[in-house]
Amino acid sequence: MLLKFCGAAGTVTGSCYWMQTDRCQFLVDCGMFQGSKTLKELNYGAFPFDPAKIDFLLVTHAHIDHSGLIPKLVKQGFNGPIFVTEGTFDLLTYMLPDSAYIQESEVMRLNSRNVQRGKAAVEPMYTRDDVDVALKACSTVAYETWREAGEGVRVRFWNAGHILGAASIEVEIATGQRDRRLCRLLFSGDIGPEHKLFHPDPEAPDNFDYVCCESTYGGRKRQDATPEQRRAILAREVKSALARGGNLLIPVFAVERTQELLLDLTLLFDSGELPKVPVFLDSPLAIKATSAFEKNADALEDIARVPNLFHRPNIRFTESVEQSKMIARFAGGTIIMAGSGMCDAGRIRHHLKHNLWRGDATVLLVGYQAPGTLGSLLARGVSAVKIQGEDLRVKAAIRQIDVYSGHADGDQLVDWVKQRLPVKSAVFLTHGEEESLEALREALEKEGVPAERIIVPQLDDVVDLLSGDGEVQFRPVPHRLARESLRGRDWHNELAEFSLDLRERLEKAADDKARGVILRRLVGALEGKETQGGKHKDTHRSKHREKRKGRH
Repeated sequence: MLLKFCGAAGTVTGSCYWMQTDRCQFLVDCGMFQGSKTLKELNYGAFPFDPAKIDFLLVTHAHIDHSGLIPKLVKQGFNGPIFVTEGTFDLLTYMLPDSAYIQESEVMRLNSRNVQRGKAAVEPMYTRDDVDVALKACSTVAYETWREAGEGVRVRFWNAGHILGAASIEVEIATGQRDRRLCRLLFSGDIGPEHKLFHPDPEAPDNFDYVCCESTYGGRKRQDATPEQRRAILAREVKSALARGGNLLIPVFAVERTQELLLDLTLLFDSGELPKVPVFLDSPLAIKATSAFEKNADALEDIARVPNLFHRPNIRFTESVEQSKMIARFAGGTIIMAGSGMCDAGRIRHHLKHNLWRGDATVLLVGYQAPGTLGSLLARGVSAVKIQGEDLRVKAAIRQIDVYSGHADGDQLVDWVKQRLPVKSAVFLTHGEEESLEALREALEKEGVPAERIIVPQLDDVVDLLSGDGEVQFRPVPHRLARESLRGRDWHNELAEFSLDLRERLEKAADDKARGVILRRLVGALEGKETQGGKHKDTHRSKHREKRKGRH
């Protein structure tokens, strides 16, 4: 019985677990990698397994880093059932077509540039036709109800309190061994915080052989805020942004974060805490996801007392490209909510392009920013970025709040694991950056979980769950990326920042002669030479001559 960590191991995105038993093979999640270009390139490569041999797929929730490669899986030969909750299915019917549209649009722009550069055309990872096949394969399951998923495998979904339809998935596998007839596993998915808007607290049973736990906020203590305190924080940020005179841009995740912000803005407008300024929800996906929340309103908490949910005269949903472009006419006094939440794609990039260089504008980040994403660069305070091939100076105020997170913080993750104890064999920590993974590991040790039972796997690691000696055994396997390649920024980020710094230095140079010196020095450095007095001197030959002089 083998478990391979095909994603979200040593990094946050790309969630995908591959289980192999003597009777079947299945996946838990099939998500898209996000962040640096080095990570995102994994999306275009081959899967580390044969999709045609996968018997079924379990999906914890609809976020793209957990579901975004499902259509590619189908395109490459998977034809088994896909088990999801009803809420997840409702969201996937919007999110996967949107993802296909993004793939096709980006490839169209890339191929246009490739033609000019003499490069070959490329194909999108998948199309809308692949999405349609994937959605037809979905089979909805109810929470807390056992379901036979494959030969020797049954599963049960538990509310994870993260987003609409999110689940932790309990898996029981018949082993055929006399002394250990069943192997029980729990895949956490993304765990929501306690008392989250819309959802109950996370639930799941205890006493497992193995638990895979997400670690996004390991070691981080988030500000506890009541709904009133959360709205007060949002109101302060909005008032401050409007007082600057420019627009307020809020990069939003289409699912959950958008609906939470809309609800709080609605209540702040109704109470008079905020002036009823124009609010543009400029994300076709977020608009459709909002309708899914309205459809499932009876299953959600905290919204019974809010009439005409998510809708007010000053809140405008802009679906068409023409409507989106018209927003650019507003130089100030508006709130623009657009996807994506990490600024990696979608319409927010167009609005950033129009506003980042304005000193009176504000960008409010309201969620997790994966390393290497444009959102993470802005959060770090970089002075310049590249968007759609254009260099931009960052003069807008960059703000960040953490009261809308859909993830449990470090203390809540520890509590969640403690409630699952005893765990007989191992707790695998996944879906986190290196610092978060290490912090959660140390915190669990302090709570009495034996160190040898806390495992932090890396991308593509394979473990044998029935090795017989009671210890987790790793199998020697090739890895697609080295461990250091999973961390933070890559050379693409550094190149963009370097090109902006070079341009600025050239523009500040006294004259063309000074600019020429800078460029010659750069060329010299690239060729392994030093520039002295404006002339190139070959470093290797110079050292060789010095050695010869020393001999004589």
